[in-house]
Amino acid sequence: MSGWHGGWRVGASGVRHAAKSDSFGTLQQYLTFVFLLCFLSDVKTAVLGFRAHSGWTALVALSVSKGLPSVLARQRVHLVETFIYKFRQPYHTAKRMTPDEGRAFVARIQSEARRLAYRAIRDLQGSLQAQGYRLTRFGLVLASGRPLPRLPQILASHALIHTADGELFRGALLHAGSRCGLRNVAAKERELLSEASRSLRLKPDELTRRIADLGREIGPPWSQDEKSASLVAWMALAARPSALTRMDEEAD
Repeated sequence: MSGWHGGWRVGASGVRHAAKSDSFGTLQQYLTFVFLLCFLSDVKTAVLGFRAHSGWTALVALSVSKGLPSVLARQRVHLVETFIYKFRQPYHTAKRMTPDEGRAFVARIQSEARRLAYRAIRDLQGSLQAQGYRLTRFGLVLASGRPLPRLPQILASHALIHTADGELFRGALLHAGSRCGLRNVAAKERELLSEASRSLRLKPDELTRRIADLGREIGPPWSQDEKSASLVAWMALAARPSALTRMDEEAD
């Protein structure tokens, strides 16, 4: 059929040409889909685990293949520029300052810790991506998890000062992970093994043995820091999406 339609002459050859164009577009979409499917099938999943201390953190990157974890990276990351007591224990230091000076000092160390944590995660994220791994989540070992009061109340209690120092650096890791687009699983130290056992469906003794075996494969250091970081990482990798959280980013 041919004729004039809307100012354009449409003939049989034009209809055939349109059909070819539609077929070509469909083929393009199909090939794009196949390419993405092949690409994603080659991308492996990695996860980070952290066990933080005042001024630094143990970091382990894991992947799991056929139910067995393997270590991709192991680091001890400084979360302060100058690794001395003054900066590693910011609340202890703030106690010896005026209230305004102490508040400003704690805020400065918090900002520094977030920046260094972000740099460490982002650098490792890029390195893992170059190796064919996709990093989307991490695990963090917590302390008691008690909520902290305001700064004057913290500085009035030696026990709270210790807690606040650790929480500052754990909070920096949560903040940095969120900036990097990662979701997380967190577990209290004293509950880590039981939670991991339930999540991974392995008896605690078997789980402890497997984590110890990781250390034998890669050599020292493989202290309790690396073991706990690996365990919480494995938990995060196995977690259902509904169990993952992401810290709301704060304006920098």
